[in-house]
Amino acid sequence: MKFSMIFEAQLVDPTPERERQVIHDCVEQAVFAEEMGFDRIWAVEHHSLTQYAHLTAPEIFLTWVAARTRTIRIGHGVVTMPFGYQHPVRVAERAAMLDVLSGGRVDVGAGRGATRQEMSMFGVRPQDTRPQTEEALRIFAAAWREPKFEWHGSLDIGPGAILPRPVQEPHPPLFMACSQHESLGLAAELGIGALVMGFSGADDVRAMRTVYDEAIAARDGGRFVSTEANDHFSALCPTIVLDDAERALRLGTRGQRFFAESIAHWYGGGPAPTGYAEDAPAEEHVEALAKGREELVAKLHEANIPARPVDTGTFSADHAYGSAETAVAYVERLREIGVDEVMCLIQMGTVPQEACMETIRQWGEKVIPHFRALEG
Repeated sequence: MKFSMIFEAQLVDPTPERERQVIHDCVEQAVFAEEMGFDRIWAVEHHSLTQYAHLTAPEIFLTWVAARTRTIRIGHGVVTMPFGYQHPVRVAERAAMLDVLSGGRVDVGAGRGATRQEMSMFGVRPQDTRPQTEEALRIFAAAWREPKFEWHGSLDIGPGAILPRPVQEPHPPLFMACSQHESLGLAAELGIGALVMGFSGADDVRAMRTVYDEAIAARDGGRFVSTEANDHFSALCPTIVLDDAERALRLGTRGQRFFAESIAHWYGGGPAPTGYAEDAPAEEHVEALAKGREELVAKLHEANIPARPVDTGTFSADHAYGSAETAVAYVERLREIGVDEVMCLIQMGTVPQEACMETIRQWGEKVIPHFRALEG
């Protein structure tokens, strides 16, 4: 089992100074993650989502981290692939350049960038996001197979060389952001890894693992985007771990509350989140999350829409918040499910940097070694 971290660069009260600081804080966390034995970092790509995500240029963030590290893998989690955001050839060129500079450490996840706010910034149409993301993946996977590449589909490309060529052959491993059962099935059909980005907890991760495995068993390879499949299942694990388990639970649930309300703001039109008092008890945040879930379920029922875990999962507080023993117990559940990679979400908008760094240290000294020992 692998261990990774994912970065959004969230912040409560965005000023230019605080924004600069949180980006540098994320770099510091990523570099420390290598020292503490993590296998990989992931960086999101979002645009114009104030507070929720300020990582708009992950290719630059990841390059900066790669230059300061030697072994940890560097992952796009994810690149927004619809053509309005960036041309697939540019995605291929940038990923290959980073793969060369990092010594073959790059992973590439694909996403649709389908919030109304993001699409409005780049003139992307909602109906184009799915087909263009799949076509971009196919272009990426085929880019270096011949000295001169050409493509004739929604885009006409070439013929011409895609340079440089990546270190990893035939290309860096491919993944896709998956928050719904439908997207898991598509990832399996396309033969690419699944980045399960939801907060729904271990029970829903189990259900999603089943969907992914069943889709893998049923496929015939006809829709593979590449010559080989990457059947890798990575699941999100929100976590804050401190010696003071009560404070860890308080900071973790507070951070998740901010995260949930940020998502509700940009994805569902809710109010922008606030910071909340640091000394507020965890129960207050858990109650607020439960209230948010009830309000969302009520809205969905009024619209005659089923309330699925993917919709309500961000309001679940059943995660690795507490002591190292709490985190080990939670990861044991993920291990039993068959998760290939535990993707730690530590940097949330209200979590102070010192708590993020201490959480990374606790995982590196107590949690990760426990599972490394089990694997012999």
